[in-house]
Amino acid sequence: MAKNSTLLVPQASQALDQMKFEVASQLGIQLSHDGYNGDITTYNAGKIGGSITRRLVEIAEQSLGGGSQNFRR
Repeated sequence: MAKNSTLLVPQASQALDQMKFEVASQLGIQLSHDGYNGDITTYNAGKIGGSITRRLVEIAEQSLGGGSQNFRR
């Protein structure tokens, strides 16, 4: 996660970092725990970010009381 990001819920930072490492591991991408990940490709960074976004959307949809069917016409 970029250092200049402002979270609406600052307590979520640790959970988002954990999710980042879980997603990267599932995709077979090794991330550095010291915070420097400048050696990963843009493609892999996009895969991680896209997977996190999908997962967060799923969590939001579930918390709103159902799947994505509620939002599609």
